[in-house]
Amino acid sequence: MEFNEVLCILMFASFIGLLFTGYPVAWVLGGVAVFFTLVGDLGLRYTDYFKDSFYTVDWRYTSAIVNRIWGTMNNWILVALPMFIFMGLMLDRSGIAANLMQNMSKMFGRVRGGLAVTIAIIGLMLAASTGIIGASVVLLALLGLPTMLDKGYKTELAAGTICSIGTLGILIPPSIMLVLMADRQGLSVGDLFMGALLPGVMLGLLYIVFILAWGVVRPQDAPAGNGTEALSLSDVVRALLSILPPLLLVGAVLGSILFGIATPTEASGVGAFGTLILAACNRRLNLKILKEVCKETTNTTAFIFAIFIGATAFSLVLRGFGGDELIGNGLNGLPFSPEGIVITVLFITFLLGFFLDWIEITLIILPLVGPVIQGLGFDLVWFTVMFAICLQTSFLTPPVGFALFYLKGVAPPAVTVGHIYRGVIPFIIIQLIGLTVVFLLPKLVTWLPSIAYVR
Repeated sequence: MEFNEVLCILMFASFIGLLFTGYPVAWVLGGVAVFFTLVGDLGLRYTDYFKDSFYTVDWRYTSAIVNRIWGTMNNWILVALPMFIFMGLMLDRSGIAANLMQNMSKMFGRVRGGLAVTIAIIGLMLAASTGIIGASVVLLALLGLPTMLDKGYKTELAAGTICSIGTLGILIPPSIMLVLMADRQGLSVGDLFMGALLPGVMLGLLYIVFILAWGVVRPQDAPAGNGTEALSLSDVVRALLSILPPLLLVGAVLGSILFGIATPTEASGVGAFGTLILAACNRRLNLKILKEVCKETTNTTAFIFAIFIGATAFSLVLRGFGGDELIGNGLNGLPFSPEGIVITVLFITFLLGFFLDWIEITLIILPLVGPVIQGLGFDLVWFTVMFAICLQTSFLTPPVGFALFYLKGVAPPAVTVGHIYRGVIPFIIIQLIGLTVVFLLPKLVTWLPSIAYVR
């Protein structure tokens, strides 16, 4: 093994090891890049062995990071990031989810597992409207977890439902993860949004089918509501009216993209403005809330772009040592068919999700494996959506499953970490089943982009 290949492996190992120190990810990425640049520069200056190698990592080489960061900051597609973040945070404060919970529970509360189905439907609506995992999980937990526990739901079922449904926001568009993936891969954001829509909805429906099946097989775990009054027409009308505002918002954002009326960046502005209107209509818009949402939007956006800068430095140094060639040769050298290589990449991504956050995997791993998969003749949008499904699963897998932490932070003391871990296992299996379906039926991803006007 060449010494530059050893340096590539050491870079990855150092990055993963330093993550467990608790240091901010952006500093870890940038710090590892600086250290290995120093190693490369000293090697080229003072060692004849290094001078004969093909890599050229020194301080002059890494000065290219300035132009790369400028290119990132000058990318108009990334303007959609703060807009979608603002949209999700403002929708969280608009009161729409509380109205949905109150009205939808009257429709499904009498069905075994109906309360969990209500949470699932609200989660789907939030996923298609926000894309902020933390906000969705916390909101669903506050709205539904105490009620489900009071009604006698099994703790594992209640916790697993909230965690899994809350993570759909990272997959169902508008999704900030898909915006980042499109930027890293040079893909159309509109194509990725349209490609992820059907798989995301399919996963939500699989969750609902599983919850209803659990209610049939183990009725004591998912009891029906105790109400004796028949469902009235006014209950149905109120439930439908409560669904209408988020549907209009989703239609304004995704519809404008699908029909070529607006670019994804423009649509993000439409969505942000739409949440302001909804909050005002619900009398939840005031200067204090607007100030809080703007501050949280700024903090979240700054956090993501700080990781952008660190990841840019890390990937530049890694490529200088030949890391992209090392990964490409390693994947192409596997004794598998092209489909087997795709499965291997997805399996490795699934395992990395146990330890790394989706942002690091998106910014570091995806740009390295994407060209290899495309070179094998596969549709890059199809592969990227499957990659996204794998990363959605990472929110549920310990020890770095953030959805688990969000839920534990607001759950009653009776809900233990063990309850949450056991509760998400069936939903992780469902996600892997959904990933298998997408792998076997690529049309689930490629059909909508093929008929959309935005390329």
